[in-house]
Amino acid sequence: MADVAKHDLTTFWSLTEGFFTADPVLHTVAIAAVKRRLNNAQPVDEPSTCVTVTEDGDLVAAALRTPPWPVTLSGVPPQWAADVAEALVQDGELPGASGPRDSVEAFVIAWVARTGRSAREVMSLRLYRLEELRAPDVPGTARRATLDDVDLLTRWYEEFNAEATTHVTHASARQLVGAGMLSGGGYFIWSAEDGTPVSWAAASALASGMSRIGPVYTPPEHRRHGYGAAITAACSTWAVERGAEHVVLFADLANPVSNSVYQRIGFRVVGDAIEFAFSPAGG
Repeated sequence: MADVAKHDLTTFWSLTEGFFTADPVLHTVAIAAVKRRLNNAQPVDEPSTCVTVTEDGDLVAAALRTPPWPVTLSGVPPQWAADVAEALVQDGELPGASGPRDSVEAFVIAWVARTGRSAREVMSLRLYRLEELRAPDVPGTARRATLDDVDLLTRWYEEFNAEATTHVTHASARQLVGAGMLSGGGYFIWSAEDGTPVSWAAASALASGMSRIGPVYTPPEHRRHGYGAAITAACSTWAVERGAEHVVLFADLANPVSNSVYQRIGFRVVGDAIEFAFSPAGG
């Protein structure tokens, strides 16, 4: 019989670190989220929600939610999704779920059945891992972002989320940008030859030998010049030079251009993921 338990984040990580770090590419979201929280690199308004499932003493599933983000299900095989959903129902509201398609779909079925809430798929993603970087020849230069760039990057982060149909307040965007820059990650801006900032990308601080690129954003007026590819390559170079064994990123499958760009500069497909959003109570 399965044993389902909830934990504080520190206890959760002590129980699941080996489980997640055995495949830091698949579990990139969970690992990065835990590290940000444990290293106090992200503003915390709500505590994390952490669930484990064990069977005969063996850990078989682990789920994590760090508000305001959806619950992350890369560590939950489909057969254990209903057990995790049952544990999370007790907490009430849940904005959504993300992870491998089969795990998320199983969780959504269980969540809707238990809560009566509606669910809709909001994003289909492809996970890539860097194989061999091929930096493009694009006019301009990359520079490390500084705190003087927070206003610009906050605006770009809001625009990035608006395009992804993800709502983020100005205050939250500014907090996340500022915290990210201070967390040890690499935030880079690509400047055109005349010095105009034209693109931005961020690489997370190394965790379990892994660094994830994202967001990558080029304002509409500066697109189709290769700036997104160039700044992604610059971030990837930064991560590799700091010892990253795995440089990964997600791309929206609704955007064939970005998927093509990432493959052209040396990223290879690992697998697909989806994100579902749930209606709020009374919604």
